[in-house]
Amino acid sequence: MLIFFSVFFAVYAAINYYIFIRGWQALTIFPHLKIIYLIVFLFISLSYIISKFLTDRLSSFLYDALQWIGSFWFAFMLYFVLSIVLLDILRLLNNFFSIFPVSILNNYEVWKFGTFIAVIVLSSCIAAAGYINTRILTVKNLDIILDKRSSPLKELRIVSFADIHLTTMNNEKFLSRIIDKTNSLNPDIVLIPGDFVDEKSDWLDSRGIGESFFRIKSKYGTYACTGNHEYIVGIKDASKFIREHDIKLLQDELVMIDSAFYIAARDDRSKKQFTGELRKPLNEILTGRNENLPVILMDHTPFGLEEAEQNNVDLQLSGHTHHAQMWPLNYITQMIYEKDWGYLKKGKTQYYVTCGIGTWGPPVRTGSRTEIVNIKVKFR
Repeated sequence: MLIFFSVFFAVYAAINYYIFIRGWQALTIFPHLKIIYLIVFLFISLSYIISKFLTDRLSSFLYDALQWIGSFWFAFMLYFVLSIVLLDILRLLNNFFSIFPVSILNNYEVWKFGTFIAVIVLSSCIAAAGYINTRILTVKNLDIILDKRSSPLKELRIVSFADIHLTTMNNEKFLSRIIDKTNSLNPDIVLIPGDFVDEKSDWLDSRGIGESFFRIKSKYGTYACTGNHEYIVGIKDASKFIREHDIKLLQDELVMIDSAFYIAARDDRSKKQFTGELRKPLNEILTGRNENLPVILMDHTPFGLEEAEQNNVDLQLSGHTHHAQMWPLNYITQMIYEKDWGYLKKGKTQYYVTCGIGTWGPPVRTGSRTEIVNIKVKFR
């Protein structure tokens, strides 16, 4: 955990320093604004960190304000960096090829300030549009055919959503809309493959966040697996919160449902990083199963997809990637994961990796939509 946070803070500090210096340089024409810029920049860039370190000492109002400001700052950081890098490339090209017109060179300090303002306005528009996008719940309909074998079922309606990340931003009001949409799809079973929380359970309970989970209506109940954020927050605390809200949390477990099919769930692979313990191998989890019944697996992080195929899993549901959440980071997740969003089939095993329903960090989506997966399974 120490390594994780050390890397995070080092990268965060380096990026913010780069942004700050370029903004400072853009204010040469108005030096009296620099002290204001310094104060505002430090407040905004440190607000998220301050809120996390002083959670128990801040009023609800101040904590929420710092969380909103600091979370949106993550989105601004991305688009500020992209803009600054592009501008630095243009400056470098100008040094070699003199591509800037004379009108810019003769008024360079004015152009720098104008560009500074333009980047802020453009990034603000992107962040605002991305926030609106996170509030629009979409349903991904998926029809899947599974080998029936000896299962008595002809059809199964699964509703799945992952990466809720319950916080000040993804609060009870947002969760209530998710559950309303889920219930409207009349699921037989609800499956949630990880990343419920980004806050401690007592904090969530004090805000009444999570109460809507009790309203989920399904024939077979609601099942879940752990995500990496359950380990970041603290697995004991997070698992207690999940189970207390009428959700069956499976940790490296296999359960038979109505003598018709199995639900398997793996602990997230980050378990070792945060606890020092290894999760069970999939073949060990599946030991003793009836080979004539279908198996649906939840595994939060979609690495090592071939393991499900090798163990004759019929359907795997994953999340975690958010499809990077913000463009153009999705190009990076596409390189990291075999499938970072959508449907995949390997041999007889089918997979769906959802881009998630909530957000981590900024409540901004510019590379994907919020997604509830409505899966209609037919057994043949």
